[in-house]
Amino acid sequence: MLSSLRHEVHSRDLTRGHRIFLLVLVSMGSSIIYTPAYLKTVFYDPLMQALNATNADLGKLLSAYAITATICYLPSGVVADKVRVRTLGWVGFTTTAALTFVYALLPSFNTLMLVFVGMGITTILIWWGIRYKLVRLISEEDEYSRNIGISYGIYGAAGLIVNLINLWIIGRFVDHLAAGVRTLLIFLGCIILILGVLSFLFIPKFEGEINRDGGGFNLRELAAALRSPVVWLAACCMFFVYFYYTGVAYTTPYLQTVMGASLGIVSVVSIIRTYGITLLSGPAFGFMAKAVGSPSRVIVTGSVVAALILVAFTFLPTTAAMTVVAAILIILLGFIGNGVFGIVSSQLTEGKVPLTIFGTATGILSVVGFLPDTFSSTWFGSMIDKSGNDAYRSIFIILAVTALLAAAFALALLFYVRKNKAKLEAAEMAAAEHATGHDAERAGQQSAASSATSASGLGSARELE
Repeated sequence: MLSSLRHEVHSRDLTRGHRIFLLVLVSMGSSIIYTPAYLKTVFYDPLMQALNATNADLGKLLSAYAITATICYLPSGVVADKVRVRTLGWVGFTTTAALTFVYALLPSFNTLMLVFVGMGITTILIWWGIRYKLVRLISEEDEYSRNIGISYGIYGAAGLIVNLINLWIIGRFVDHLAAGVRTLLIFLGCIILILGVLSFLFIPKFEGEINRDGGGFNLRELAAALRSPVVWLAACCMFFVYFYYTGVAYTTPYLQTVMGASLGIVSVVSIIRTYGITLLSGPAFGFMAKAVGSPSRVIVTGSVVAALILVAFTFLPTTAAMTVVAAILIILLGFIGNGVFGIVSSQLTEGKVPLTIFGTATGILSVVGFLPDTFSSTWFGSMIDKSGNDAYRSIFIILAVTALLAAAFALALLFYVRKNKAKLEAAEMAAAEHATGHDAERAGQQSAASSATSASGLGSARELE
């Protein structure tokens, strides 16, 4: 099963067990490698106490990570086309593990800022583009969709199991949360390091995985993507969907500090909301989008329902008796937010964005869509520090408004596509014919490279599919 480090191979040269192992490896990695940076989404209060930080401080750390990530999204696609998956895999894992071990020392705030900036580089610039590309490299054409679906299931299962272990660790140190968070981070660092070693040992050199003819960014494709109304409507929709999807994390401190739930209940609800429902929400919303023939219609409905639930939190009595109701609403809200977020990138397909600019379009979607991470945590953290529990009402109203704005942009895209259906289909067909003619001229020279690198563009957006 150990791969050759000297000879290039094709997926058919690998045993079935080896291909399955690589699928599990990259899927687990895509779930676990981001856990240290986003630890506050599940263990908000323990992390704040362990770091002796304010709500705003936690927001600044995530913002430092997010700003770095935003800068790295587009070049990460170029890196993925120029460097082997094996190299990006083991280097990304091991460097992230090293930073996680530094994080476990619970150092000064300035050192933590450097750690989060570093993780933005190791997890995005280095590791970001390899998940979809590796899945494509180990799949035949008719297997890719199935394998991506399996990958999402493994992603959710890995996140659920690891965070249940994290919860057990925190539970052993209820009276010494700093020691608990330190132990948790050491555990995560060890897991990520093991994934790095396994990547070094078992990911082979694949035929055609390096785009030797590509020159980095294609300015013509970038200009075409920037001129597309569909790309901008989808990007704006993504921005607001991601805003309320990540904002749901503030139900964690709300459930504990306002509703009075225990740390154990809060952590279990958070883990289910963040990882457990991934096993169901993605496939469920994907099925609904396919059934109605339009992801935008599902996004509109889901976002409106999410807005209603968020508004309901502002009227919910803050008594212990309502804790169960709040927990159910939080899980439902997470289910909707996760599901809607999982199909946002499908709007590019709905809008007939040509394959020739699809990778560039997903890059724009990443840059615009993930911008809320750069400011929302700092903003909301400052609100909580200033107003205490009263801030949650304002936060939920803001999130409800963003959900409605997401619905509005999805509706606008739906109307635009219907009004311009003939023009969009003609442009897509013309681009396909041009690409076919161009490929024919190079037939036999880089067919393997085209097959492998076409997935890297799609893979340059975290959990976009």
